[in-house]
Amino acid sequence: MAEMVKSTTSGGPRAAEANPVSRFFRATEIDTRLLGMIGALIIIWIGFHIITGGLFLTPRNLWNLSVQTTDIAVMTTGMVLIIVTRNIDLSVGSVLGLCGMIMGVTQAKILPEYIGFDSPFTWAITLLVGLAAGCLIGAFQGIIIAFLNVPSFIVTLGGLLVWRGATWLVTSGQTVAPMDQTFRIMGGGAEGSIGATWSWIVGICACLFVIASIVGSRRQRRRFGFPRRPMWAEYFLAILSCVLILGAVWIANSYYWPINIAKKYAETNNIPWPETGLDIPYGIAVPVLIAIVVGIIMTFIATRLRFGRYVFAIGGNPEAAELAGIKTRWVTVRIFALMGILAAIAAAISTARLNAATNSQGTLDELYTIAAAVIGGTSLAGGTGTIAGAMLGALVMQSLQSGMVLAHVDTPLQSVVVGTVLVVAVWLDTVYRSRAK
Repeated sequence: MAEMVKSTTSGGPRAAEANPVSRFFRATEIDTRLLGMIGALIIIWIGFHIITGGLFLTPRNLWNLSVQTTDIAVMTTGMVLIIVTRNIDLSVGSVLGLCGMIMGVTQAKILPEYIGFDSPFTWAITLLVGLAAGCLIGAFQGIIIAFLNVPSFIVTLGGLLVWRGATWLVTSGQTVAPMDQTFRIMGGGAEGSIGATWSWIVGICACLFVIASIVGSRRQRRRFGFPRRPMWAEYFLAILSCVLILGAVWIANSYYWPINIAKKYAETNNIPWPETGLDIPYGIAVPVLIAIVVGIIMTFIATRLRFGRYVFAIGGNPEAAELAGIKTRWVTVRIFALMGILAAIAAAISTARLNAATNSQGTLDELYTIAAAVIGGTSLAGGTGTIAGAMLGALVMQSLQSGMVLAHVDTPLQSVVVGTVLVVAVWLDTVYRSRAK
């Protein structure tokens, strides 16, 4: 009881004078900007559900929406760190296309000559080659920016053109297909999902992880004498997080394989086909799991590692960071190398989903990645941004695209809407920062 009294009274007279809504947000420490974005996402979903005659908020569309968001969501986690340091990367879409083409050629043309077709090592070697290519490209651009003092806008704008041209030169514009069977798992679909049972296991483990994180955070605050949230706020956050996680799992398990695929699976595994059909849930898609793991790792890097503190210090005041002994140039190189790795991961997901590497792969993805980061609260002025907000921004962007496709909106008008949303997001960020001052 004493602990609860101490934690609830830590706000002092100001907390007592605040209205109930302000006290609630202060107690739970919920980011109001993130909450506003969630509200906007809900409005978008409900609006498109009404416009499309009930097609948007269905398990099938939500499952496809989650898979389609993954490549942009993966790249926007790195874009946050780049924008935080007052840089920009316009080349991520072209890097994605080049890495995808390199991985396609590696597994379809090069490796079969040495280890044969259907080798269990094909997917691993292909992925390593792609990650290495992305890292080298990113590091190369970072070195030019950091040590030759060429603005990142110019370097990555040149990279947008150079790497897109290199993508065409690898195969003279030819599409490379098909991909390795194991490699295709990273793209989703019936083979790239973990099923109902494993989805529930992953969901329960995620709930336990959230609860352990809340308990660990509370212990750390007590250890260092920091103010703690009221116990009711801890319970509220734990319950809300678990409800959202298990709700997402339930939706994923409510989407079933098409009849033709289910029949083929039943014939292959000698399963009798019942008269009512065979309902096989997709469960959580593998690319969604990859995006979630990337988000967790990038959040850990940004908030818990020294490298992450350096990134935000550089974004806040580059001169002061350098005077403090931070090797700002090497931090910049590492950020762009990390961005290249993330672009390669997104390329693997995109190539696996398409079951092909194409010359146009990743076109305009750089704009959607930047837009997702900005919509997610990353300030173009530097120093401010969150990984979770950026990934939520990617979901907002993909929701707009998916909804407009279902509503049969013309492609030019879709571009108008996306551009307008980006401008409005930057304007809102400017207003928020001016009021914060």
